[in-house]
Parts: sequence; C-alpha cells; structure tokens
Amino acid sequence: MVVRYYETDQMAIVHHSNYIRYFECGRNEMMKKVGLPIEVMEANGFMLPVVSVELHYKTPSRMGDTLTIVSSIKKWPHAKLFVDQEIYNQKGELVCTGKVVLCMVDSVTRIPVRLPQLFLDKIAPYFTEEEKNN
Repeated sequence: MVVRYYETDQMAIVHHSNYIRYFECGRNEMMKKVGLPIEVMEANGFMLPVVSVELHYKTPSRMGDTLTIVSSIKKWPHAKLFVDQEIYNQKGELVCTGKVVLCMVDSVTRIPVRLPQLFLDKIAPYFTEEEKNN
C-alpha cells in the first residue's frame, strides 16, 4: 500500500488515525487468503465489528512510502478474534504494531454469536491441535 498525500498531516507524516484503516486493509487481505473474504462472511450472515484497537507507533511514514501490513491470528479464537498487526515500510523498518479485537455478530440481529464452524475450519490449518484446545 502506497501512502497518499491526503493521508498525511501538516507535519508531512501519516496521520495517526490512518493506521487503523491500514490495519483493516491488512485484516481484509488476511481473510481473503484464508478463503473468507468479507463478502463471504456477510453472505453467510456474520459480521466482525471491532471491539478494541491498540496501536504502538515506532517510526513515521511519509507520502510515497510503501507499507506492508502483516496480520496474524496467534491465538485460537473462541468468542472473540484477536488479530496481531504490524506495518513495515519499504526499508523493512517496523512502523507500527497493534492488536485488534473483533467479535462475531449475526448480521440481521446484530447479537454476538460464537465464531461459526465455517470460519474455524478455514483457520484450522494454521494451528496445532494443542493450540486449538487452549
């Protein structure tokens, strides 16, 4: 992802609020790679709203920088999904780290539900049996 002019502030660095958007782009790509793009989740009646976001800024990004967003699920999800995220610039420098917590809700009632088997089946290959049982 290339940083655009409108994402920067008067100091010519990326405004801090944009990192939450970058995290979302990274999560969407992660979901596509495991075979569950947002459209599929929603077509199956589920949504993943954000419950909380934690960010730690390491070094500024500037217009024209190329950012790589790394998103991973390191803990087997039960009721909530914990996504660790990192952003690197084109030099390989760590720009930002963070954690995003999401919950699963029914798309009609908006009531929280357990993560559906469809979701768990798609991420299962990335976890050992021991990790799934903890």
